[in-house]
Amino acid sequence: QVQLVESGGGLVQAGDSLRLSCAASGRTFSSYNMGWFRQAPGKEREFVASISWSGTKTSYADSVKGRFMISRDNAKNTVYLQMNSLEPEDTAVYYCAARGLVTIKYEYWGQGTQVTVSS
Repeated sequence: QVQLVESGGGLVQAGDSLRLSCAASGRTFSSYNMGWFRQAPGKEREFVASISWSGTKTSYADSVKGRFMISRDNAKNTVYLQMNSLEPEDTAVYYCAARGLVTIKYEYWGQGTQVTVSS
């Protein structure tokens, strides 16, 4: 099992940047592919970005492509989400999640961190 704790959220203005972190503990972090998701008020949770266990493969939602960047440091058991050019539409609770190397579904989730972007 792995425990995930997000941090780095906050209140920013449109155009600003934020970097979210997700610290993992428990089983070997490099055994997991990682993802970031978000949920805005009244909306379904949606995929934001993912990164493979080695960090060599990444994927992004169209809405954040070119503005957000996911990365990981396996030595620090941490995955990051660098968010640039933030827009009010990015306001949401952001969650990190982990899934095993042969698992399709994300099995472990953090508690979330709030990101609020004012116009």
